[in-house]
Amino acid sequence: MTDYGILSLLPPLVAIGMAILTKRVLFALFFGVWVGGLLVAGGDPIGATTKTLEWIVFSIASAKEENGQIVTDLWNTRILLFDALIGAGVALIYKAGGMNAIAKAVTKKIRTSRAASLMAAIFGTLIFFDDYTNTIIVGNTMRPITDRARVSREFLAYADDSTAAPVAVLAVVSTWIGYELGLLKDAIAEVGANVSAYSAWFASWPYRFYPILAIILVYLVAVTHRHYGPMLKAEYRARTTGKILRDGAQPMMTTEVDVGMPIEGKESVWVFALPVITLVALTFLGLWVTGGGSATYAEGGFQAVLSNADSTWALVWGSFGMVVVAMALVIGMKVMSLKEVEETVVAGMKQMHFAMMILILAWSIKRACDAVGTADYVVSVASNVLSPGLVPLVVFLVAAFISFTTGTSWGTFAIMMPIAVPLAYELSGSFGPVVYASIASVFAGGVFGDHCSPISDTTIMSSMFSGCDHIDHVATQIPYSVTAAAVGALMLILFAVGITNGWILLVIAVPLLIAAHYFLSEWYGGKAGIPHGKVPIYVVED
Repeated sequence: MTDYGILSLLPPLVAIGMAILTKRVLFALFFGVWVGGLLVAGGDPIGATTKTLEWIVFSIASAKEENGQIVTDLWNTRILLFDALIGAGVALIYKAGGMNAIAKAVTKKIRTSRAASLMAAIFGTLIFFDDYTNTIIVGNTMRPITDRARVSREFLAYADDSTAAPVAVLAVVSTWIGYELGLLKDAIAEVGANVSAYSAWFASWPYRFYPILAIILVYLVAVTHRHYGPMLKAEYRARTTGKILRDGAQPMMTTEVDVGMPIEGKESVWVFALPVITLVALTFLGLWVTGGGSATYAEGGFQAVLSNADSTWALVWGSFGMVVVAMALVIGMKVMSLKEVEETVVAGMKQMHFAMMILILAWSIKRACDAVGTADYVVSVASNVLSPGLVPLVVFLVAAFISFTTGTSWGTFAIMMPIAVPLAYELSGSFGPVVYASIASVFAGGVFGDHCSPISDTTIMSSMFSGCDHIDHVATQIPYSVTAAAVGALMLILFAVGITNGWILLVIAVPLLIAAHYFLSEWYGGKAGIPHGKVPIYVVED
């Protein structure tokens, strides 16, 4: 591969910069991919366009070229099918009044904006086993509840996103841990240490400052109603005017426009509950079947099943089942005719098109970054400035940069783990705190980008299922993400100067995070003319 040096940073930086400046995310992503094509084509604009279209087609088809042969792995294709099916299922539930029914039922107890905000965070934490499933269920379930409580869509997307990847990377049982353990096992074997992947995973847990602090921060914000940055204006707007979206916003799911207003008079909680239960149950069944079922369970327990499972097939099965059950309910209860069901299914799939295009272009820019060696360049630059105590900090910063600019946590894990473990082991001379903190920094840095990058699939899906304008979600969430990342980086600096116990560092980190949140809300609130950065608590009226 040609060494593009610092130019390899152009595709992701151009895409992210243009997305933030222009707020036209599709155009920005396409241009970022095209810049990568321009580098690969040696400055030939026609060649760049050809290469761009090839990357886009390969992303849709989940294909790649190896040794002159086209190899397919339909992961991306299944995600697109899943998105279409989930759009259809959500549209049916919405049109039949299921979301209104659940909102009315829940708001009998959830009657304040504080309770709704906190419930979104709790619900997201409880769905710990998969980040994609988390964004789907939390966004769709909580949206009508937070809307009635005048909680902004920006906050819902933030709560959804902050309890997706950050929770999944910490969970002992999840669709992530199998992948993480596989990478750890290979990296440990590389250095010849007599340490199990599981023990290394657990030992690294308290050093995962970013995801831990990101989760704590969303609870802190929900309870105190103290905000800063663009989120303060969004929440103040929602509380005082009832506008859950800003004027001119383009939500990723425009259900009300695409599907029409819900049918009144026949609302039933079951129209919401049964399809969602089907989604969860069939997703778990899909994980069980694709993971090898009882044979795999007998060898290594449920975690072994999850480690071998194909979550995309599981999600396709779950979303298809959701659509079938929703159709059966609305027809059986005579809420909608067959013609109306068909029209609603098509409209539901239609509302996912914009989000699906963003996903395709996000995958395409990942291919562009791979082609020009973005990650390799960042790693090579960082590796020249390392000493044992600084390894975890530098690993975190490099992983965070890679994940933010490429939008992938798992890709970052794959790039960084084979480098971080041998490097930390060689410089420290033992499999101890430096290695464990470096492992944690790979995971934490990777999650940073997955959590807040505008080109991350999880960030996109959080916007999608929360019904939020994507750029608004990114802009309002980044100040909180950076706060958690800064406190986490400070802990790694303390690690470098000699405080190497992860639990002690966590005890230091939490009050620092609380203080940072308090200071920033006070400062920004004063600047914005909203005392203490505290938005009023709204009480739902009957």
